[in-house]
Amino acid sequence: MEATGATAEQTWTVGEVALLTRLSVRTLHHYDDIGLLRPGARTEAGYRLYTPADLARLWRVLSYRELGFPLAEIARVLDAPPGGEVAALRTQVALLQEKQRRTQTTLDAALVYLRAAERGQGVPTMTNAELKDIFDGFDPAEHEAEAQERWGDTDAYQQSARRTSRYTRADWETVKAEMNAIYARYLALMRAGTPPHSAQAKAVAADHRAHISARYYDASPEMMRGLAQMWVADERFTGNIDRAGEGLAAYSSAAVLAWAEGLRSQDAGSGAR
Repeated sequence: MEATGATAEQTWTVGEVALLTRLSVRTLHHYDDIGLLRPGARTEAGYRLYTPADLARLWRVLSYRELGFPLAEIARVLDAPPGGEVAALRTQVALLQEKQRRTQTTLDAALVYLRAAERGQGVPTMTNAELKDIFDGFDPAEHEAEAQERWGDTDAYQQSARRTSRYTRADWETVKAEMNAIYARYLALMRAGTPPHSAQAKAVAADHRAHISARYYDASPEMMRGLAQMWVADERFTGNIDRAGEGLAAYSSAAVLAWAEGLRSQDAGSGAR
């Protein structure tokens, strides 16, 4: 069959590409549908034909997928200018490094618990000193009285107190690792010059909210707005957050505020229809 859209170069059918890559034909069709990998040629009958350039792009798609990039992000990276690809790779490297550190921390904690269980001692409980060590000098006991005075009668405070009272050292290590991963994503975007009101930064803000909701209390957009304002209004929070990177408190605050404002605009728009 003669191909249209390509001349004097080898082409492969979707079935042949599926055999070469061990991807399913359905997956290749999906990549075409979402614009991730559109074949560069067609037969006269309209069947897909893949060119060498298409296979080179597919190799990059599979490489990024192996690195853990979601498909939508892969499409954005492949079509971005070189600077955008470098920024995305830096972000992913930071995330993978944090994941590696988190896995090692979890493994270390599991070994401690295993040895304690083998000796019949049960799972170790957390002390304030251990929490301070985990969170790089932050001592929750120093802020407990103030937190209780300001928020002690709220549902969020009580929900958080119930959840965290059951946390083991491994749980707190996981909480810290998750927060560090979020900080790493903010920092990578900030250092790449990505505005805090960008879609990428607001996506991190959404994950930030999900982390707080999963680990502490159900955080509404309005609660997140209040937290974001506190990160820059209270120098104690600003200093603690900026230890991960100068300017992080201001950037993450702006990203969360932009995310919350986006939700408010969506709600207003839907209410008007």
